[in-house]
Amino acid sequence: MTLAIIIEVVLLGIALSMDAFAVSITDSLIYQDLNKKRILSIALTFAIMQALMPLIGYWIIELIVFLIGEQQGAGVANIIATTLTWIAFGLLLLIGGKMIIETIVNLKKKSETAAKSYSYKEVFIMGIATSIDAFATGFALSAGISNNITVWLHVSIILVITFAICMVGIILAKQIHKLLKGRHEIATIIGGVILVLLAIWIVLSFYFL
Repeated sequence: MTLAIIIEVVLLGIALSMDAFAVSITDSLIYQDLNKKRILSIALTFAIMQALMPLIGYWIIELIVFLIGEQQGAGVANIIATTLTWIAFGLLLLIGGKMIIETIVNLKKKSETAAKSYSYKEVFIMGIATSIDAFATGFALSAGISNNITVWLHVSIILVITFAICMVGIILAKQIHKLLKGRHEIATIIGGVILVLLAIWIVLSFYFL
């Protein structure tokens, strides 16, 4: 792997990790009971998902091409990518919309909104939803990579970069939370809005970028 390819993969890792960066900010805003272990689990979950999805995409397209040929394989890959994009859209829209609606309803009723507790299940779902574009990247990798060793180097670089960027997002969210002076209702609404916007962005980027 040449220096030019390493730089290209680093830039790819940064681009892919932007979704995870946004959601790491969201999680740090909405979960009021984070500790070091949970913070690490958030960053690791997003990093592993962003790294694992291109690998899965690469293996799947290789298998499809082997079974039905390159031309038909491209069509199947597009169908898979489209389906997963809309699944990601639905998951993020559901989670983000639910957070916003529940918080606003409670504020209108002037009832106290309980601080949201950490949920690994929710973090895991967000990790899957935000790594869909990384999954599609695996299809592209299959066209430009000639051996499995290079694939694993790509995956390792993406994992490290995503983890580091997610940690930056978590630190940034802590500063935002200080500005909100502990108002977890506002933090939850902001987090929900980020998820909804991210859901829209995933669809728009898939079709227009």
